[in-house]
Amino acid sequence: MSQEFQVTFDAHDPQALSNFWRDVLGYVHPGPPGVELPEGADPLAAWDEFLERVGVPEDERNTRSALEDPDGNGPRLFFQQVPEDKAAKNRVHLDVRAAPGLQGDERMAALESECARLVALGAHRVRRFDPEPPLALGTITMTDPEGNEFCLD
Repeated sequence: MSQEFQVTFDAHDPQALSNFWRDVLGYVHPGPPGVELPEGADPLAAWDEFLERVGVPEDERNTRSALEDPDGNGPRLFFQQVPEDKAAKNRVHLDVRAAPGLQGDERMAALESECARLVALGAHRVRRFDPEPPLALGTITMTDPEGNEFCLD
């Protein structure tokens, strides 16, 4: 039997970083516990109301955030506020599967298109790795707005 898991990001601004990854992956912010959100309701506004109602001071309301796959397939992502800056290269990173099944020029064009979209969201392009058949299909290394590395694959 497999174990359920979540991927946790340390962040200076959990809500901003979760908004970035929401837009990258098509994930959603879950609503607060015990709160039924009507269709189209803003879950972040619901969290603000919930945290105020339960007495969380305003300066502590952006200490964590979470995202979930709306289809229930991918892992939950959790963002926790930490005071320190990122100090070194990630030993674990996400690969965003932007061109599954594609090869050659078609694959690299799809990766470049997704790279441009993510740069507009606040990501930074680091390096392109062109295909080197038979094993390397080509990737683009990027960082999110807080410097966490990830790859477009």
